[in-house]
Amino acid sequence: MILSAIRAALRRHLAGFEGAAVLVTHDPLDAMVLADRIVVVEGGRLVQEGTPAEVARRPRTDYVARLVGLNLYRGRARGGTVALADGSATLDTVDLLEGEVFLAFAPASVALYRRRPDGSPRNLWRARVAAVERHGDRVRVQLSAPPFPAVADVTPAAVAELQLSEGSTIWAAVKATDTHVYPA
Repeated sequence: MILSAIRAALRRHLAGFEGAAVLVTHDPLDAMVLADRIVVVEGGRLVQEGTPAEVARRPRTDYVARLVGLNLYRGRARGGTVALADGSATLDTVDLLEGEVFLAFAPASVALYRRRPDGSPRNLWRARVAAVERHGDRVRVQLSAPPFPAVADVTPAAVAELQLSEGSTIWAAVKATDTHVYPA
């Protein structure tokens, strides 16, 4: 509550300021709320810059993807299929691109199941639960490879119903319509 009030006051102050201001922060929410432009430095080098919306929509590194809350993979697209760069899997998408791409999806787009589900998700894989952690009003479930690592956000009720715990094996699914593919 206090931080949001400070953030709002700083935003008002910056909006009324005529000159340029440089804000250095390690808090991604501060950067997204306060900045007109973001410059992301990782390992001492600039890895991405743009408006908050551009950075959030099209992260270029795993670090930036984690900051904006997305699962991110690099791969090669051919039509509506992306073969991940590490060769671990192929994912279907509705974006029709060719060549080197990034594929992203939100943790909330990952559905988890105890048994192999019937239905329409075109991207379906077995995964092992690496961690289960509270994340605001949701629970963040870290899935380890094989075939590839991912993060899912579920409700506390889903954790109980699925009996999720570190080391358990589950099915994960992402609809092709929930993926976003863009040039690398």
